[in-house]
Amino acid sequence: MTDVMHNFELFQPATLADAQAILGDHSDAWVLAGGMDSLDWFKHRVKQPAVVVDIGNIPDLHGIREEEDGGLWIGATTTLTEVNESEAVKSRFPILAEAALKVASPQIRNRGTIGGNVAQDTRCVYYRDGFPCYRAGGNTCYANTPTAMNREHALFEVSRCVAVSPSDTATALAALEGVFVVQRGGSQQEVAAEDFFIGPDVDITRMTMLEPGDILVGIRIPAKWAGSRQYFEKVADRNAWDFALVNVAMAASVEDGAISDISIVCGAVQCTPRRLSDVESLVRGEAPGEELESLVKRVAARGAEPLNFNHFKIPLMENLAVRAIRSLA
Repeated sequence: MTDVMHNFELFQPATLADAQAILGDHSDAWVLAGGMDSLDWFKHRVKQPAVVVDIGNIPDLHGIREEEDGGLWIGATTTLTEVNESEAVKSRFPILAEAALKVASPQIRNRGTIGGNVAQDTRCVYYRDGFPCYRAGGNTCYANTPTAMNREHALFEVSRCVAVSPSDTATALAALEGVFVVQRGGSQQEVAAEDFFIGPDVDITRMTMLEPGDILVGIRIPAKWAGSRQYFEKVADRNAWDFALVNVAMAASVEDGAISDISIVCGAVQCTPRRLSDVESLVRGEAPGEELESLVKRVAARGAEPLNFNHFKIPLMENLAVRAIRSLA
């Protein structure tokens, strides 16, 4: 029954401790913040949790503040609009502001949270429509068959599931080497982006390391890339609403005309944001220019294994990497 949600018990705790206590009492509880991803699952009746815990009103999970080292703290329930409009974010980490602006539509950005955006589940149409695929506990990947429609799916690191990370802000945060603060049990732990996002070879049922009962408290962006040269670009079928076919985020330092350090990441090409380590190694110490761009294009998508209908992602990925490097010239 499309658009008719199931019955569930709703809790709206006022503190992080209360939220944890509720989650501890209900092993099947679903954590909700902005609801942009959760309510789709409920309306389509694919997910039917008996208990929903709304953490959107917990003050400790909201807001943007500057840290002593020059970095930023962003609470998990801070809206995407707030991230995009923050002067602190725009001045220090403009790729994150730009990535937040590229998510969906103004109405969704006004309600959707950065925590929800990075922790959302994959948008694979087969999985979202309730097919019993590997990710849903079945024994087939319906997107990886001879007749499947898989133009939005993975080029790299396929392990049974070919779904991709759908988050634009995740790509930017991975490039900025963000640290995710997770409340688990009675303690908090800090998790690097490369460990926060996980592939199907680690756990095919999840996109992040968050387990039942965990709460993403916030994201800490270190000062390392504050004020650096940065670039973000997203390619989608439509400029508004759609998820990325491929996106790229880059932060770099240029000294004496040469690239001294760089972090470059592509999204929507595998289950996690993909760090382009080969490109980084290639361009460090080099001056931006046409010769370097030619080399970057040759290595950016090295190792890609396209599916039936997503071969176009390879030149798209190559050209986005080149455009990011070109921005440093």
